[in-house]
Amino acid sequence: MKENSALERLYNGILKENPTFVLMLGMCPTLAVTTSAINGLGMGLTTAAVLSLSNLLISLLRKLIPDKVRIPAFIVIIASFVTMAQLLLEAYLPTLNEALGVYIPLIVVNCIILGRAESYAYSHGPVSSLFDGIGMGLGFSLALTCIGAVRELLGAGKLFGVGIMPKSYTPIGIFVLAPGAFFVLAALTALQNFVKIKGTQEGRDMSKIGSGCGHDCLNCKESDCANRENVDESKKSSFSSRKSKDENKKSSFSSRKKNEEIKDTDHIEPMEDIELEFIDLDEEGK
Repeated sequence: MKENSALERLYNGILKENPTFVLMLGMCPTLAVTTSAINGLGMGLTTAAVLSLSNLLISLLRKLIPDKVRIPAFIVIIASFVTMAQLLLEAYLPTLNEALGVYIPLIVVNCIILGRAESYAYSHGPVSSLFDGIGMGLGFSLALTCIGAVRELLGAGKLFGVGIMPKSYTPIGIFVLAPGAFFVLAALTALQNFVKIKGTQEGRDMSKIGSGCGHDCLNCKESDCANRENVDESKKSSFSSRKSKDENKKSSFSSRKKNEEIKDTDHIEPMEDIELEFIDLDEEGK
């Protein structure tokens, strides 16, 4: 697949760099709202809509947003879309809005959305940024729905509110509580790692599955990463340009100081000769 194409961005977000199972991002809503499959799906799709639209708008405005205030600008854009999403949920899906509660406004500071805005949308075109947001949003929705489905099935014997298990089944109540979220997340992550190990044993290249690129170039250990090389080169050029600017400032300051000293010496008036009269104290005493 061609890099940064629509299909590659969708595949990257859903499988290769799934934000929940691979990058381990957005754990707060993942563990809190996935008591049922419908809650997980609703939270995931809401986040996907906000992520896609914010990525698109940030990419369109990336040349107008000053670098020093980009994070506050990202938060303002994301908060606007979150407000619209919450108002729509209150109007058309009040039950889901009540179930998700405070986690809808907390989408504003979701590290998935801020991370994609910073690492991708701010440096790529609008089309690829849009599909990057859609891919990451669908991957997040898929993960939350899977976790919610397993918890609901084991903890209540239902799936999307419909009874699945036989009447003789006794629900395992811990799965609809907070510890159940950790158990299910750990089990699904272990399943993914098992698939990765199995593929490696069969000779397939599974190196990127289960790790992904979190765009953390500072702590990246992959020396052949093209993204890291680009970041290192940009850092070097930025440092050299900043160093040259500092040297220019120093030279201009020193030259200005010399000019001021020369001007000061020009304004000094010569002292008039002062005649000193020495008095003989012995003669004065006489």
